[in-house]
Amino acid sequence: MHQFSLEGSPFIELNNLLKVVGVCDSGGRANTIITCGDVKVDGQVELRKRCKIREGQLVKLGDVVIEVVE
Repeated sequence: MHQFSLEGSPFIELNNLLKVVGVCDSGGRANTIITCGDVKVDGQVELRKRCKIREGQLVKLGDVVIEVVE
C-alpha cells in the first residue's frame, strides 16, 4: 500500500496521482489505463481521467492500493 499526502491541496487529479506515485511512467499511460477501466476509486471503476481524488479515498490498480491522506 502506498500513501500519498495532499500537502495542503484539496485534491489531486487521478491521472496525476498515478504518475506522481510512480504507478505509471507518464500521464499518457495513466490516461490509457484509466480509460480501459482498470482503476477503482473507493471500490468503483473510475473512467474519468481528471477525477478529483480527495483525502480519505482509496485508489486501486491491480495489486497496488494508494491511500490519500492530508
